[in-house]
Amino acid sequence: MTDNDFLAERFEAYRGHLRAVAHRMLGSAAEAEDAVQDAWFRLSRSDTREVENLGGWLTTVVGRVCLDMLRSRRTRGEEPLESWQPAPSAEPDPAHSALLADSVGPALLVVLDTLSPAERLAFVLHDLFGVPFEEVGGILGRNAAAARQLASRARRRVRGVAAPEADLARQREVVDAFLAAARGGDFDGLLAVLDPDVVARTEAGVNSGAAGVAAGAASFAHLARVARPVLVDGATGLAVFADGRPERVLAFTFVADRISVIDIVTDPSRLAELTVEEV
Repeated sequence: MTDNDFLAERFEAYRGHLRAVAHRMLGSAAEAEDAVQDAWFRLSRSDTREVENLGGWLTTVVGRVCLDMLRSRRTRGEEPLESWQPAPSAEPDPAHSALLADSVGPALLVVLDTLSPAERLAFVLHDLFGVPFEEVGGILGRNAAAARQLASRARRRVRGVAAPEADLARQREVVDAFLAAARGGDFDGLLAVLDPDVVARTEAGVNSGAAGVAAGAASFAHLARVARPVLVDGATGLAVFADGRPERVLAFTFVADRISVIDIVTDPSRLAELTVEEV
């Protein structure tokens, strides 16, 4: 096997992941393939012998390519020709990052098009694929704090557009039903309000699928008993308070009157980024 064959084999192992990143950035499967091929072109002409994390290096390259494409598209006033749909991938991904991205339904993917290229990159790479803010900032030519601010602003805009104020009453009904079922360990009640492909994300990892998320929620009945409905960045959520301050926040994303994503936040620095209002 030649060096180029070996490099191509390693690249193929990351192709599914790279395609998922590019598709969330660009909203077009065709453009995503172009971005991935551009990454291969750059890889095949680079000296990567000292690159310790090839997956991270390739993600950075694809991020920069997509950022350039988004900026060019905005300058020309173009829109992607295809609708926002998850790009299918036949290859196994090297990590669970593509699973996280695929958890975001088509209705929410459309909202990404309202973001600026920098906001979009920060949100997609960090929130959907777990890329550290230091690396996101490097792609954008900014520091980690600026990248964090961009992602936070994008997160608020995504939730604000995906969950307009007119839907707050319905959101509250769904969250109340979720809370009641969690308090009572009602597995079927939880399934009734969860999207079949729901994903629950914490700092420690991800739990996907309605059955798995329902089982997890039912096992935390003791926390559900002290949780209270709140507004999290303007959308209905839940919070557990200690000394008058939130120590655990559940931020929900809703699609078709069901919960599609649950972000469980306990890290103090992340909690500080959220606007939590009691209702």
